[in-house]
Amino acid sequence: MDRENVWKTYKPEDLDELERISRSYKECLDEGKTERECVKVAVRMLEEKGFRRLDQIIENKERLQAGDGVYAVCMEKSVAAFRIGTEPLERGMNILGAHIDSPRIDVKQNPLYENEELAYLDTHYYGGIKKYQWVTIPLAIHGVVAGTDGTVTQIHIGEKDEDPVFAVTDLLVHLASQQMEKKASAVIEGEKLDLLIGSRPLEDDENLEKEEKDRVKTYVLRLLEQTYGISEEDFVSAELEIVPAGKARDCGIDRSMIMAYGQDDRVCAFTSLFALLDVQQVKKTACCILVDKEEIGSVGATGMHSKFFENVVAELTALLVGESELKVRRALQNSRMLSSDVSAAFDPMFAEAFEKRSSAFFAKGLVFNKFTGSRGKSGSNDANAEYLALIRKVMDAHQVAYQFAELGKVDAGGGGTIAYIMANYGMEVIDSGVAVLCMHAPWEITSKADVFEAYKGYKAFILDM
Repeated sequence: MDRENVWKTYKPEDLDELERISRSYKECLDEGKTERECVKVAVRMLEEKGFRRLDQIIENKERLQAGDGVYAVCMEKSVAAFRIGTEPLERGMNILGAHIDSPRIDVKQNPLYENEELAYLDTHYYGGIKKYQWVTIPLAIHGVVAGTDGTVTQIHIGEKDEDPVFAVTDLLVHLASQQMEKKASAVIEGEKLDLLIGSRPLEDDENLEKEEKDRVKTYVLRLLEQTYGISEEDFVSAELEIVPAGKARDCGIDRSMIMAYGQDDRVCAFTSLFALLDVQQVKKTACCILVDKEEIGSVGATGMHSKFFENVVAELTALLVGESELKVRRALQNSRMLSSDVSAAFDPMFAEAFEKRSSAFFAKGLVFNKFTGSRGKSGSNDANAEYLALIRKVMDAHQVAYQFAELGKVDAGGGGTIAYIMANYGMEVIDSGVAVLCMHAPWEITSKADVFEAYKGYKAFILDM
């Protein structure tokens, strides 16, 4: 089924709204380059719209009623927000779920070392990346350093014009004949993704012995101490993420696209959040959950496999109707969900990896994937036909452009989402999201039209499912 390029259908007022959404989205991308930063952005926007923190409501022994906005945060890395509906919670929720972690490079816990008067941070990459894409580009450091005195220092270096940036080096082409013969997966090894952070040795002073070694490292440590109050031991309790430096930008002479880091899966996360924020009254309770750790299996306390979401629903049930494990289970089972994660956009430069009839295309709207997984649908949630029909009905009623697709050719590979995890509760779940070019690269590309249609589709879902 061929879908019309949605740019052809827009009226001037649609284009104005599209650009408004795109501007807001790019601002969120710039401010939220880590999961912690994304949660901070989300909380600020929620509170600006009158949402209140769940633990404060519990502490104050308040009750909830239809129209109330409430949110809960897990370890500053995941957030679940709800707009309470007029129907009982046990009849289910309309849930938008996305992840806010993205592939990157992490700093190890004993990272700082000097080699031939160059200072480096030892690293370990996070998620599925092509390692060779991360060399010789400007990189920034974002994260936190927790001290034993209870202080938490925010680190944010490389984004301002006056900031320094960092780099992972590569071998010059003149000496790379052997390197160029390697497989792409081995051209740059994981242990060679260390971050170059300094080259200037500490000058002699009365407190430094003349035979002191590692003077470049010593100078880096002195700068860290002077600027941030951080010692070498503090790296042990730090979470520092290395990400591409730079802002989200319009892409194309026609400014029809967005190029930015972390659009997998923040393009779905922020459009889902925008949709929830723009809805005041709903029949079924509307939920937007933004979680961590999807890129490494949705594990840990802040991943979708944790009991965080279930525990929050239990607390909501208690505030609305009193404690009831049965009603919690009913609320979860009777819910419907869009597992909002990106899809691979058809790339004519690599057409051999796609099956064209089952591919997602730029400017054809929100993408639905009946199943993901790999090869023989391994690890996928395969949505019911009846649920797909209901999705179609709602999207059509709200004039949302949408398409159905798979992730490349059957035997080419595949990928997973959080869909199957939530489906364990017995709820209806389908994968949906925005088509992305260069997925998992340091810089990814989306169509502004698809970002806009995703926002419209997510809003239609929480209003009318």
